[in-house]
Amino acid sequence: MRIARRTLTTLGPLAALGLLAACNDKGGSGGKGGGGEGDFVTDLTFGTGGTSGVYYPLGGEYSAIYEDNIDGISVTYTDSGASVENIGKIFQGEWQLGISQSDTANSAVTGAGEFEGAQVDNIGWIAGLYPEAAHIVTLADNGIETVADLEGKKVAVGDVGSGTRAVSDAILAAYGITEDKYTPSEADFGSSLDLLRDGNIDASIFVVGTPTGSLGDLAATNDVRLVSLDQDKADEVAGESLFDVYTIEPDAYDFLDEPVTTLSVAAALIASTTQVSPELGYEITKATFEHADEITLAQGKLISHDFALSGQGEVPLHPGAQKYYEEEGLL
Repeated sequence: MRIARRTLTTLGPLAALGLLAACNDKGGSGGKGGGGEGDFVTDLTFGTGGTSGVYYPLGGEYSAIYEDNIDGISVTYTDSGASVENIGKIFQGEWQLGISQSDTANSAVTGAGEFEGAQVDNIGWIAGLYPEAAHIVTLADNGIETVADLEGKKVAVGDVGSGTRAVSDAILAAYGITEDKYTPSEADFGSSLDLLRDGNIDASIFVVGTPTGSLGDLAATNDVRLVSLDQDKADEVAGESLFDVYTIEPDAYDFLDEPVTTLSVAAALIASTTQVSPELGYEITKATFEHADEITLAQGKLISHDFALSGQGEVPLHPGAQKYYEEEGLL
């Protein structure tokens, strides 16, 4: 297992989508990265997320699991801007595996949202891994008690290339807070907590598996507050999107003393259908579940067949994953 750290600045959403559109213009290559269907590889690059979130260490642990249990492959995992960037790199044939929010993967294959005009046709669903909850975090002395209080504030809304922005926009829009009514800051999960700690922003919205240790670290030295959505607003957004209403229970974090109503998506493992063979896709899917008990992160306990197809929506199953699920009686 190898670790790759990016040396280039992450592309902004418009630039990333411009590249996707350019790929589409080149004879409808479908992101085959210069090779046709069946041009499969065994040296894999696995796109994860920012180093302070869950995607990055989870991708590292799974990379080791895949190398240890699947013959003849190597897996390099890399930090990234997360969902959008991971999908874009797979589309371009540069990466072969990635973790993505389920709603972002659905937007990619349907050509919606940030992927309008750049429909992605070479990603396949391997597995839904665990639910990710939107956390609206502030410090108690910032005077923010409800989502409505975010109007006029400086709010981190997710990293460039992540799926968090869509969730942030949906939550703020439900309260009538358009971009001209607050100051958005594009920052990864870890950076947003630093900005919050230092008083450079008033709140941060991020989507992450619950619990996340970085938030616990912030709470160890600061009086942290998680802002809850009103139930009717949560129901409204969920009814108009691919998000689900979700409750962060008080036992998730030491500083919580009551449930927090929010939204969730699935963290999904996706793979290239043009560079990851059906046989390798099958082995990856099998190892994902058979060795989930080796994951040391809290989210490892949530990875199971019961959640495997949660959030799949319009994303096609990778042929290898389909074979595995058929054998397991899940289809």
